[in-house]
Amino acid sequence: MERLSSTSLLPDTFQGARDDITGQMGVIWEQTKAPLIVPLLKLAVVVCLAMSLMLFVERVYMGIVIALVKLFGRKPERRYKWEALKEDLELGNSNYPMVLVQIPMYNEREVYQLSIGAACGLSWPSDRIVIQVLDDSTDPIIKNLVELECQRWASKGINIKYEIRDNRNGYKAGALKEGMKHSYVKECDYVAIFDADFQPEPDFLWRTIPFLVHNPQLALVQARWKFVNADECLMTRMQEMSLDYHFTVEQEVGSSTYAFFGFNGTAGVWRISALNEAGGWKDRTTVEDMDLAVRASLKGWKFVYLGDLKVKNELPSTFKAYRYQQHRWSCGPANLFRKMAAEIIKNKKVTWWKKVHVIYSFFFVRKIVAHIVTFIFYCVVLPATVLVPEVEVPKWGSVYIPSTITLLNAVGTPRSLHLMVFWILFENVMSLHRTKATFIGLLEAGRVNEWVVTEKLGDALKNKFGNKASKKSRLRIGERVHVLEIGVGAYLFICGCYDVAFGKTHYYIYLFLQSIAFFIAGFGYIGTIVPAS
Repeated sequence: MERLSSTSLLPDTFQGARDDITGQMGVIWEQTKAPLIVPLLKLAVVVCLAMSLMLFVERVYMGIVIALVKLFGRKPERRYKWEALKEDLELGNSNYPMVLVQIPMYNEREVYQLSIGAACGLSWPSDRIVIQVLDDSTDPIIKNLVELECQRWASKGINIKYEIRDNRNGYKAGALKEGMKHSYVKECDYVAIFDADFQPEPDFLWRTIPFLVHNPQLALVQARWKFVNADECLMTRMQEMSLDYHFTVEQEVGSSTYAFFGFNGTAGVWRISALNEAGGWKDRTTVEDMDLAVRASLKGWKFVYLGDLKVKNELPSTFKAYRYQQHRWSCGPANLFRKMAAEIIKNKKVTWWKKVHVIYSFFFVRKIVAHIVTFIFYCVVLPATVLVPEVEVPKWGSVYIPSTITLLNAVGTPRSLHLMVFWILFENVMSLHRTKATFIGLLEAGRVNEWVVTEKLGDALKNKFGNKASKKSRLRIGERVHVLEIGVGAYLFICGCYDVAFGKTHYYIYLFLQSIAFFIAGFGYIGTIVPAS
């Protein structure tokens, strides 16, 4: 019996129809490529190269500034007056300023004891400090646990206040705003703020408050974050690399040159009079901390960053929590830029040069361009040039600039230099969500004010299940699969295959590696997977 050919299994009409469709698609592609696709892709390349140059110049500038800061030893103690506060025998403790410590929290079962304990352990005259726990928890069990913890510390003589409200309006900003309305706050001079997973060292106030006492022009003293779970998984190591650059370079440069940088929302001390003069807490965006910092700066107040003062905290170790956090951190600044750009330009209290820094460097390049160019250029436009060989990307734009930017980023975390390739691939994956969130913020689209509290695991995994148990997933397949990542991964893989077969650029090495990274994220095999309870 003769073997049937593959074509004989299909009726001739179907075979002909398939050939016709393929032929028609090829004709349409050839007809539209030259007059439409090629010019649009060339325009996209030019725009992306321009944005890459903006980012490159910004990174090189910050690299030069931070090198000069380190070379000439421009430490905060040399730029501002700092003297340890001394006891006055006549005035007694009244010689020390009154300090309010705020701890906003929401259903923080795993970490509430750590943060409350650390705040209550701060070294400061006991009658000159108030610990204020702002509990927005909706889980009655957790709320009861937090209240009992506050009562336990109160029984030890700690001046601690447990404050709740009957709604969550304004989320964290709303809680902080309500906290400032209590009568006892009127007696306070400064307010230190710590998120629920932050654990300041006992000497935190002794190292920060003197800056505010001796320098009346200062409104904010910001400390650095220290990550207690950076080695938990590869995803937390990648986060450490990005955030270390932010603290080591971006915050230091802003503090040293313009006395302005974005408040990180925690591990900082504000002068209450400056906070009130700036208009207090506002909940118009999801970055209430940055909003307050910009408004205070426009009033002429200055900030100082202490890179040597570190406060322990936890990085989000599940991919779901990290995605929500990055959406908030990317959407909020873009939305704030939309709301405040005109106000910054019209302001008459700050110099023209500082306005340029805030609008161009702080907002436009770092908060908008950096996200958009990373995804659009390296994950969309560059792969598309493989399919359209008429459009070429110069080597300086595809290799030299991104390589230099990457090496400059390594300054923040030298111990992770060997993970640089993984960091690049991971940052490109996350740029998908950051770009989407940036456009949502700029356009004030549906999820612009979405606030999901970043999940903290504390020591729950170690205590309850041990290290090995964390590999057992409680997530369903539908919760682990992320369609956007898989879609981008498939696009990059197709471009890589086309480059192997027909291309001359040799981009396929990068395209295959990047597509694998998107697939890994798309199928949820990234970060800590919480075990079943």
